[in-house]
Amino acid sequence: MIQFAKINFLGASGTVTGSKFLIEALNKKLLIDCGMFQGIKELRELNWQDLSIDVKSIDVVLLTHGHLDHVGYLPRLLKQGFTGKIIGTPPTLSITEIILKDSAKIHEEEAERANVENYSKHHPALPFYTLEEVEKTIQLFQVEMINKWIPLSENIAYRFQNNGHIIGAAFIELDIQGKRFVFSGDIGRDNDYLLDDPKKPVWADFLFIESTYGNKLHSEENVEAILAEIIKETVYKKGNLIIPSFAVERLQTLMYILWKLYDQNKIPNIPIFVDSPMGNNVLEVFRRFPKWHRLSEGQYNAMCKHITCIESYRETWETIDDKRSKIIIAGSGMVTGGRVLTYLQQLIDEPSTTVLLVGYQAEGTRGRLLQEGAHEIRFYGKYYPVRATIKNIESLSAHADQKDLINWMSNIKNIPEKVFLIHGEPTALDAFRVKIKETYHWNVTIPKLKDIEEVII
Repeated sequence: MIQFAKINFLGASGTVTGSKFLIEALNKKLLIDCGMFQGIKELRELNWQDLSIDVKSIDVVLLTHGHLDHVGYLPRLLKQGFTGKIIGTPPTLSITEIILKDSAKIHEEEAERANVENYSKHHPALPFYTLEEVEKTIQLFQVEMINKWIPLSENIAYRFQNNGHIIGAAFIELDIQGKRFVFSGDIGRDNDYLLDDPKKPVWADFLFIESTYGNKLHSEENVEAILAEIIKETVYKKGNLIIPSFAVERLQTLMYILWKLYDQNKIPNIPIFVDSPMGNNVLEVFRRFPKWHRLSEGQYNAMCKHITCIESYRETWETIDDKRSKIIIAGSGMVTGGRVLTYLQQLIDEPSTTVLLVGYQAEGTRGRLLQEGAHEIRFYGKYYPVRATIKNIESLSAHADQKDLINWMSNIKNIPEKVFLIHGEPTALDAFRVKIKETYHWNVTIPKLKDIEEVII
């Protein structure tokens, strides 16, 4: 008798964010990732809709890594009746806990502020989820190690394999009755400052691969030289360098590079402030899991000693009022929320300010608007003129580019029955589809949101 697996594309399909893929096979339902949509309004509004599946029947959630667009929907999943296990590597679940708590705090604060200042069309404005709901979510976490096949039933097993990108990140291999389903998650880059090179899959009957930079090659720029030059310009202008940063990995990488530049006498001893409660917590994850990164204990301690980590909102304002030239690294990386909004609200209209974007800026985010030259930007219901210099370093991205992605597939020994391109914007998806066909002659599909595919197992 022919048996099928059904694949539900519930997110990151035709867009970059909101990763969710439900696999139904042999009386089991497995959700790969459970992320929030970010970016343009029509995507964000999808977060408030219940999923178009029977959430109560999902047996398990497997997480590739702890970024918000891969884990940020988990508390809403519980709200819709999920009671199964949420499984990831030890650092992934630690990062997920940090990110969900931080996200809930931001949601609660923004809802409260919107209600006080009356700038939301919703009355009252409600948080997307609460800290209490996050605590219930964390109770379902179950840690599993990498490089080990874990059975879910007689004919289904999964394995996490190291994938670079951020600490704890993995690609997931799912073996269903001998057929191999491979979910890339987000693929990191070789020669990363902090992480080991990603492993490569060797067999894939059905491959689900991210396409964030499917149409781009990262420039071969000298990050350290560019950063040193920007810092010297900032000191010359007697201004501030504000770096919106993702709290996980990017922030720690920036800390390491800045400490290294200072240690090698390549930049002056300019004050460096990290204002990201979540980023500080992620630093603790690096301390707790030394085998998951390249930093030695000595390097970690020297880096943390050189840089001031801001602990309170009062210190945020003290830093803004500090007249010295300084470097401020603050979340969030796409300028969608977090402490960086306070700095930009106060300093983006000053010509002596430089804003340095150091990661992917999704469509519809403030970061993308700044990248594209917006003359004004909106914070908390008000517009502010952009007089700061806006700069961009793309090569600090933690995502593999097109060349890296093609190389990541190079060890696959068989011809996959289907390759599904996910986690990319339309132009990137199409360019990557063409490149894979030219390189490997594989059968490539670009699923749309809410598509359902059935495959023979």
